Amino acid sequence: MNKGIITESRSVVVPGETIAIGMNYLPGDGTYREGEEIRASLLGLVDIRENLLKIIPLKGAYIPKRDDNVIGRIKDVGYSAWEVDINAPVSANLLVQDATIAYVNINRTDIRRFFDIDDYIYAKVVKVSKSMYIQLSTKDRDYKKLNIGLIFKIKPVKVPRVIGKKGSMINMLIDETGTELIIGQNGVVWIKGNKRKDELITMKAVKYIEEHAHERGLTDKVKELIKGWKKDESK
Repeated sequence: MNKGIITESRSVVVPGETIAIGMNYLPGDGTYREGEEIRASLLGLVDIRENLLKIIPLKGAYIPKRDDNVIGRIKDVGYSAWEVDINAPVSANLLVQDATIAYVNINRTDIRRFFDIDDYIYAKVVKVSKSMYIQLSTKDRDYKKLNIGLIFKIKPVKVPRVIGKKGSMINMLIDETGTELIIGQNGVVWIKGNKRKDELITMKAVKYIEEHAHERGLTDKVKELIKGWKKDESK
């Protein structure tokens, strides 16, 4: 039996799958030992830290796919790229050449002029490797830095219901509240309105849709709720 690491770091594994063989490795969260083998006890990503093996759980988490539209927060700024939190088990990367169509001389340019730490961006997922290397792009005009607004999270699995068929639900929310609204497929929501109360009403509506996603006739019901909330705010 060959001993050593069987799976690469950030590989997706299923319960019972062997990660490593040998007594030189220690089982961490989400793993267990069976004889000389360390196996996964849940669905997730392999995390290897020297000789300690862990699993980052994926159940319920956002798993990026190519062409997804996401809202992310800039975690770190490097020499020629940004590290971006996209509400996934691992961070994404945005390279300078994928951030703008303009030529950027990185030897003479501080890339913080484009995006800085804690900025929020609307971006497209352009690459997801087997080892979960995630690459973003903001080059197209639809993608951008998001100005000050209201940002919160919903369950990624509920995003399609909040958007609605052919955008019917999200378009209704925009029309009824007069706000700008972007819902990332990673479950991050951005709202910008002329008044704070409009942003809060929109957030309330989005959260209501998330909680009642299984109900029929939800679009009409939410529309009536918004009208009621707006009347209460005007009193």
